[in-house]
Amino acid sequence: MARLRRRHRDVAAPPGARAPLLAPFLGSLRPYRGRLVLAVTVLLASLATTLAGPALVAYAINNGLVQHRSMGVVDLAGASYVAVSLAYFGLTRWQTLLVSGTGERYLNGLRKQVFSHLLAQPLAFFESESSGQLLSRMTADIDVLETLVQSGLSSFVTSVGLFVAVMVVLAVMSPLLWLVVVASLLPAVIASARYRTASTRAYSRVRLLIGDALASLDENLAGVRVIQAFRQEQPTIERFRQVNQSQLEGELTTVRLSSRFFPKIELSGAMSAVAVLVAGAFMVQAHLVSVGVVAAFVLYLANLFNAITSLSSLFDLLQSSGAALATVYALLDVHPAMPTPSDPAPLPDRGALELDGVHFAYGGPVPEPDRPVRMVLEGVDLRVEAGERLALVGPTGGGKSTLAKLAGRLYDPVAGSVRFGGVDLRHALMSHVRERIVVLPQEGFLFRGSVLDNVALGRPGASQEEARQALDHLGLAEWVDSLPQGGHTDVGERGAHLSAGERQLVSLARAALTDPAVIIMDEATSSIDPGTERETERALAELVQGRTVIVVAHRLDAARQADRVAVVHEKGLAELGTHQELLEAGGHYARLYEAWAGGTGD
Repeated sequence: MARLRRRHRDVAAPPGARAPLLAPFLGSLRPYRGRLVLAVTVLLASLATTLAGPALVAYAINNGLVQHRSMGVVDLAGASYVAVSLAYFGLTRWQTLLVSGTGERYLNGLRKQVFSHLLAQPLAFFESESSGQLLSRMTADIDVLETLVQSGLSSFVTSVGLFVAVMVVLAVMSPLLWLVVVASLLPAVIASARYRTASTRAYSRVRLLIGDALASLDENLAGVRVIQAFRQEQPTIERFRQVNQSQLEGELTTVRLSSRFFPKIELSGAMSAVAVLVAGAFMVQAHLVSVGVVAAFVLYLANLFNAITSLSSLFDLLQSSGAALATVYALLDVHPAMPTPSDPAPLPDRGALELDGVHFAYGGPVPEPDRPVRMVLEGVDLRVEAGERLALVGPTGGGKSTLAKLAGRLYDPVAGSVRFGGVDLRHALMSHVRERIVVLPQEGFLFRGSVLDNVALGRPGASQEEARQALDHLGLAEWVDSLPQGGHTDVGERGAHLSAGERQLVSLARAALTDPAVIIMDEATSSIDPGTERETERALAELVQGRTVIVVAHRLDAARQADRVAVVHEKGLAELGTHQELLEAGGHYARLYEAWAGGTGD
């Protein structure tokens, strides 16, 4: 848990924090090595055609106009210039297809990698992370990378290659005139270094502010019924305005940085051209260079600053993309707190569920200044026999729901162990744990699709026919057939087309399809409505038949029906016994039951 907590802070890193990108980025490019090698080859050929143009002009001036005054030389140079221009067009198009195509394939793989990585995280990760920030990683951040791939990556690769190649050619043609070019570039280099430092912080902050805005939007849309019911529209709009204003200020910071940087680059380019012409004139008079070389330098200088201008125009996108990529890789750097065992142990089909010396704390076992530890359970020992029905009761916040989640391995204890059939659940594959132990929440969550589609989620690869058999097994055939399209009825977003009780019926059928040995229910029948009460009770009775059942009982009528009752109080088990035994003992359970019975008139 401590390691997971440290990694969480990396996901929402402070502005300017950058994850080490090079190693994971290069590793993710390995599947595309062939295409990248071909792209580099085409890039080199394209650069050769670009560099050939000014060299042909210099040849035509020196050998066709200045010295020999031969129009044949000029015609040959002109024809060659046309040929290399046509070759440049074809090679550039091919290079764009290779680079952008590889980039799109990389982003497609990155989306799948991020989504798979999120699904591998334990429940604690999603309880501590903002859903809006996670959504931002999958959408806004990767969308920025999409823009880079579609409109900037090929230009970036070409511009970098052109800059390097031109500098090498200029150094070979005239080292003295090359030094003039280098000196004229110093202001642009200094401005770029300063801009990079400032813009890195600014764009990293913008990525986090975008995540905050998405988080606010996601929360408000999810709670729109509450907002409207309590007339909170204006306060909600004001809060969103403040979040949106923060994002605007962050974006304007990047705009101000760009407005100072790009004019400096334009000015540097103009001054460099003037410097080369003036210095070149003196060198021609001193017979240090030829007229053709000076002309070639001016043309090469145009190519050089075209590359710099292109890179400058892409700098904003590159900085934003770098910040986005850093946040995505920071997310991928979060190691699951429930790692897959290297040598997994098989789980038996049936067995006792045991908690031995279990300690648990939200926030982890090691106190930290920014996240103090809150111990919830300490030294819990509990054994639930195969086929037994156990009720967990206790005051609100006492830890009974946490104990149930530990039993279903939604969390791992910070000390002690949870075993099924004698096997520590941490030593088994998570898929096997989910086959043996199913946790039913208070309200069944449904995905878009039909009733049968949602039931079929209970077992990977299950068919709709098997889903229908699970419904029939629980005696829900009549209810399913009463729906507008039977089992093919669309449940809507999050099951909005069904009542709360009907959603729970689908959840029960899903559990039946899983066919677990242990069912853990966090008061799974609390949301049933009168219209489905009879079907729910019948389905539940059929579902738990012959299985181990742990019920978190907020209403104590469930405790009366259990084989044993465990009272969770003050971070541990205060009492354990049958309903009647605990009533006769006159302890915590007796007082809870007396208060509950008095409140219900039972």
